[in-house]
Amino acid sequence: MKTRILLADDHALVRRGVRLILDNEPDLTVVAEAGDGAEAITKARAEQPDLAILDIAMPRLTGLQAARELSKLLPDLRILILTMYDNEQYFFEALKSGASGYVLKSVADRDLVEACRAAMRGEPFLYPGAVNSLIRNYLDRAREGGGIPSRAITDREEEILKLVAEGHSSKEIGDMLFISVKTVERHRANLLQKLGLKDRLELTRYAIRAGLIEP
Repeated sequence: MKTRILLADDHALVRRGVRLILDNEPDLTVVAEAGDGAEAITKARAEQPDLAILDIAMPRLTGLQAARELSKLLPDLRILILTMYDNEQYFFEALKSGASGYVLKSVADRDLVEACRAAMRGEPFLYPGAVNSLIRNYLDRAREGGGIPSRAITDREEEILKLVAEGHSSKEIGDMLFISVKTVERHRANLLQKLGLKDRLELTRYAIRAGLIEP
């Protein structure tokens, strides 16, 4: 099964180059293109792609605005931001808007395919500078004594959160903690409900913010 991709960028030349990179891969195919954020939403509703790759700076609706809208309309859609901006503010806005990865155009030929596959696995993709931003942001908030996630979960839930965020399956976690798969799944469901999150990707983001795993 190929991952069906919507590609949105207001520059036709950029779209053509990115499409060449993606269509050259056996497991990826571009099924729709859009020249602005509003068109991206229309095409996504019509084509129901698995993954949307959105430029930030687009007419009518920006990539971030489109990402926020698409996250609500199509909750199963994975979203990547593709941008020329190595900018902390855009990076954090991208995460808040529901994107699972942030890829710089300058290294798209190196990073984009890997980012697409990570997104489809439900894993975040962050370029090295973004990882540094996450860590710095967390340390700044820790120093100021504010904004750190409150202690809303039990020790056992924290153990399971950490292991889920590290990519372990329910069976692997059960084996490590000497509990049943059903118990692991129950803890995981409790975590999602308590923290107001919806999937493993968001659990991973939370674990990074809470300092449980390294980005």
